[in-house]
Amino acid sequence: MNGSGQMKRLVLMRHAKSSWDQPDLSDYDRPLNKRGKRDAPLMASRLRELGEKPDLILSSPAERAIRTATVVAEEFGIAKKKIVENNDIYLASSDELLEILRGLDDSHNRVLLCGHNPGMTKLCNFLADLNIDNIPTCGVACLELAIDFWAELEQASGTLVYFNYPKKH
Repeated sequence: MNGSGQMKRLVLMRHAKSSWDQPDLSDYDRPLNKRGKRDAPLMASRLRELGEKPDLILSSPAERAIRTATVVAEEFGIAKKKIVENNDIYLASSDELLEILRGLDDSHNRVLLCGHNPGMTKLCNFLADLNIDNIPTCGVACLELAIDFWAELEQASGTLVYFNYPKKH
């Protein structure tokens, strides 16, 4: 057990905007659209400016999420193979996301989770006792967590450090 007692930080990032151009594609396989391809690098460089290098990037394996996570990894010089894809993140409820986070190894102090709404927004509101209506596509909410171990994650254990999204720029 890493009892370093270091505060945990969590960045919740919703995938960038996806394309509906190919109606025959499954929801899972929808790629980023033009705006998504522009927004993902913008938000990745914003995270870098904020010094938000994650120890771990967790992503839904859906195309639009993994592409977004990959852009962030590239911005920080993190190898794509280091992104942990978890199928349970795809369209997960906030409770399911909470369970995934509670199971993380405590050696990770800064985690970026790339996933989908409505689970991501609900999770953010639950952890930081907020009332955000919606984390927009490619939006990021960074939480400082008053916990030493991921298993301690619970309601209101976080404080919002910042909430940022492409339309802010």
